[in-house]
Amino acid sequence: MSIQQLILMVPAVLFAISIHEFSHGMTAYKLGDPTAKYQGRLTLNPLAHLDPMGALMLVLFRFGWAKPVMVNPYYFQDPRRGMVLVSLAGPAANIIAAWFFRLLLVFLPGQFSAQVGAVVFRFLWFNVAINLGLAAFNLLPIPPLDGSKILSGLLPPRYEFAFQRLEAYGPVILLLLLVSGIAGRLMAPIVYFLDRLISFLPAV
Repeated sequence: MSIQQLILMVPAVLFAISIHEFSHGMTAYKLGDPTAKYQGRLTLNPLAHLDPMGALMLVLFRFGWAKPVMVNPYYFQDPRRGMVLVSLAGPAANIIAAWFFRLLLVFLPGQFSAQVGAVVFRFLWFNVAINLGLAAFNLLPIPPLDGSKILSGLLPPRYEFAFQRLEAYGPVILLLLLVSGIAGRLMAPIVYFLDRLISFLPAV
């Protein structure tokens, strides 16, 4: 990876993890849980959300994680529904951000000279790729990722309890998937679907 790529990628990574975790915290706050506010997580300041290893994974492999926002579902009127909404909020924010940067990718580089436009194009492309990668990674239904909480909240109660028992093994399973490269293969169709989705969203 060149120095130029690193310089362009780091702010894209910091923005992606910040908007992801901020959206978790703000959704929980709007549903009645003040935990994220008390912990100083209702901010887009990346220093409040940065997990160094997760950020490094995003830079190197286009998927990774941030420091999780703590959520107390007992503040929600409907804890199951609340946790699904909070868990969806992070990936949804990254998908929306990818859509926005994709719009800029179409229109903005042509406003500059060829040399500057190429740099702008690459920067915007990094933002699209990293936001889609972060969304896709977190949508995997493996604890402790957002996808596992979404799936848990959608399962019938008799299956939800059995699924939640897997949480203790989730980090080990996730690590094995990452090391083996299977996680990337699982993410590929999700990234493709999300990329097709944002390509069909209307420009405003």
